[in-house]
Amino acid sequence: MTRSDGYLLDNRQSEAAERFDAFARLFDPTTFRHLEGFGVGPGWRCWEVGAGGTSVVSWLAKKVGPTGKVVATDIDTSLLAAVARPPVDVRVHDVGAEKPPGEGFDLVHARLVLVHVPDHERALRSMIAALRPGGRLLIEDADPALQPLACPDEHGPEQRLANRLRHGFRQLLADRGADLSYGRRLPRLLREAGLRQVEADAYFPLASPACAALESATIRQIRGRLVDAGLATDEDIETHLAKVAAGGMDLATAPMISAWGRRA
Repeated sequence: MTRSDGYLLDNRQSEAAERFDAFARLFDPTTFRHLEGFGVGPGWRCWEVGAGGTSVVSWLAKKVGPTGKVVATDIDTSLLAAVARPPVDVRVHDVGAEKPPGEGFDLVHARLVLVHVPDHERALRSMIAALRPGGRLLIEDADPALQPLACPDEHGPEQRLANRLRHGFRQLLADRGADLSYGRRLPRLLREAGLRQVEADAYFPLASPACAALESATIRQIRGRLVDAGLATDEDIETHLAKVAAGGMDLATAPMISAWGRRA
């Protein structure tokens, strides 16, 4: 992720670890399926961009073993301390503004990162440049504009409130430069950047305990921003959090688009 005084979802806030845990439960099976398909194994050199949490880094470390390397980068590495040991190399790094932390990588992966990076074109070029010939790039990013609702089945006041708060969240993201329709463009962008064998798919969680956990943590993390911007009241937020905690709401996330290809 890129440095910005206005970044909405700071890794040092108490809710960040809850969000990363929810992301892991929601999206790790999809990510690991793709990485398994690439044949990630002993000796591979991997760059995990905007690592944030530890689940993907830990999975890669087990796969590459002592003869491989996993460079895990983020602008805030506070949540990565637990995995900062060989073969993992943890570094503070801004993918949108700095040179790659190495070259000749067999794999470069970023999940839910580039949508938040203002100069995502530069970030994408940097990630591709870091690959060896034939190396694999996997970019996974949300497309909130493709499915903007917290509750696609808006059948009552609880769901309408959830969708109003989700709209507020999207507004805060847009105000800080997030590209809310980035995910759908990934296959074209990878082809235009010269990658070969480009493919993509999408995963859209519609209802699960992890969706509810992510919703609760996110709303608590941004509640001050929502209130300050006049997008919600404290009463709105307390009502919504109570309904989420009670269960029974079919809460969705934005679709996650996974796109991958090989460097020529």
